[in-house]
Order: sequence, then structure tokens, then C-alpha cells
Amino acid sequence: MTKLRIKKGDTVVVIAGKDKGKTGKVMQAFPAMGRVVVDGVNKCKRHLRPQRRGEKGQVVEFFMPINASNVMLQDASGKRVRHDKRAKE
Repeated sequence: MTKLRIKKGDTVVVIAGKDKGKTGKVMQAFPAMGRVVVDGVNKCKRHLRPQRRGEKGQVVEFFMPINASNVMLQDASGKRVRHDKRAKE
């Protein structure tokens, strides 16, 4: 298993897939699966049934995880970087 170099809160740009070119902030990271959830990328809809009588069903939109290899870190100036420029602690 490889190390996931993308953390929650990082700004990334999508480099492959249907959302190629979009940028967003990492909302969640799943290191064991090698996937990340990026705000504004890979939006899906789920149709939910009503829970009680008299309620209406609803459509919920949410962002699905994408493979971490399909995103690239972006620094504060908007430039793509290959390695992490965070301060070493």
C-alpha cells in the first residue's frame, strides 16, 4: 500500500476523468482505499424514499470519492506541485 500524500484541507486540481481541470478542497481522505472526496467534483444524486407517511421523497446531491492518483496538489499561488511544500514539523 502506498502512502497517501494528500490530506484533508488541501487544494487539489483533477488531472484525469470526467471532471478534469476542476479544482477544489479535499473534504475527506481515505488512505486505506487511496481515495479522496473533493468539493465540487464527482457529484452524484441519490433518490430517497419518504420515511413516514405524508412525507415527500427527496433527491440528495453529494460528492463521491475519486482515486487519489487522479488529483494533483496545488499551492497557494495556483501552481501545480508534485511534492508537499508544508512545513516539516
